[in-house]
Amino acid sequence: MINPKTILIVDDEPKTRQGLKRTLDKWAEGRVDIETAASGDEAIEIFNKQNVHLLITDIQMPKMTGLKLLETFEEIDEKPVVIIISAYSEFDYAQEAIRLGVLNYLLKPIKKQELIDAVEKALEVEEKREREDLIKKVMDDRLIDISKLEKEARSPIHVALKFVDEHLQEKISLSDVAKQAHLNPSYFSVLFKEQTNMTFSEYVTRRRLQNAKNLLINSDFTVSEISDEVGYQTSKYFIKLFKEYEGKTPSQFRREYSK
Repeated sequence: MINPKTILIVDDEPKTRQGLKRTLDKWAEGRVDIETAASGDEAIEIFNKQNVHLLITDIQMPKMTGLKLLETFEEIDEKPVVIIISAYSEFDYAQEAIRLGVLNYLLKPIKKQELIDAVEKALEVEEKREREDLIKKVMDDRLIDISKLEKEARSPIHVALKFVDEHLQEKISLSDVAKQAHLNPSYFSVLFKEQTNMTFSEYVTRRRLQNAKNLLINSDFTVSEISDEVGYQTSKYFIKLFKEYEGKTPSQFRREYSK
């Protein structure tokens, strides 16, 4: 069973804290875990014990302000999405909140629907961020190396890479791409390997498989549909290549990385 998202509400005022929790508990209907903390120290204890996806924190609290709490998370890789709540609308607070990456700034008293709308948007942002982080984790290192190459807009290899990336779903031959780059196919083949440290066919395969990984994580397409989407005529050949490069089948990959 997949663990639900966790929202942490931090406010030193019991009435406000419990009011926010009641509103979100009713909205969530068990789909989201709602935790509360009465201080920044309590919040840090919770963060050390479990993953928090959305933090809703008051700014003005004794001992540790909401902004000071956020500063303690600056070194954390998996930061939560943050909504600030405050009885104050001072511009300095808002500026500092923006600097610390706060998604939203709600002023007390907070209307129930305003809170729910802000939370729904925040969880969408968190989900998108989580998926982007996951895509980075499964990115082909060889493709990352190529993306770091200094490419001039008019260089033949840059033209070739751009053409391949835009036509992955189609049948792509070295001759066709060499023609786009205005080069002799034999010379293009040598130049491509020299500048990318891989053959043309290997690059096409790696790009197609990277697109397939993205689709396996971000879509509900079947393996057969993904095979077709990334340019392979048969899913059998696609699965064989995928396992050869990734060490697992597309279905195994999806089970491992997708929710």
